[in-house]
Amino acid sequence: QVQLVESGGGLVQPGGSLTLSCAASGSIFSINTMAWYRQVLGKERELVASITTEGGTNYANSVKGRFTISRDFAKNTLFLQMNSLKPEDTADYYCHALRFSPRLRQNLEVWGQGTLVTVSS
Repeated sequence: QVQLVESGGGLVQPGGSLTLSCAASGSIFSINTMAWYRQVLGKERELVASITTEGGTNYANSVKGRFTISRDFAKNTLFLQMNSLKPEDTADYYCHALRFSPRLRQNLEVWGQGTLVTVSS
């Protein structure tokens, strides 16, 4: 089993910065790709950024150049550095991981509980 706990959300003014953290625990050796998703009430959850175990990254067009995803393997923590925040970045942000199950021989999804980011003056 893998557990993910996010932190770092809050209220920030437009143009400001915020860093989200996601602490992973449990069978962390089984984790492959990790990612950040976000969701606004009434809309579908969308991918913000992802990072592979090799360090390959992928970003949504709406956050490219402003957000940076990183992973500290020693601390078992995923980060999302968010700069130049806009009101449209307001959402619940969720940490996501794919973990491999040897028993099922497939990747399983794991989600954190979410952390709210509000960008407003």
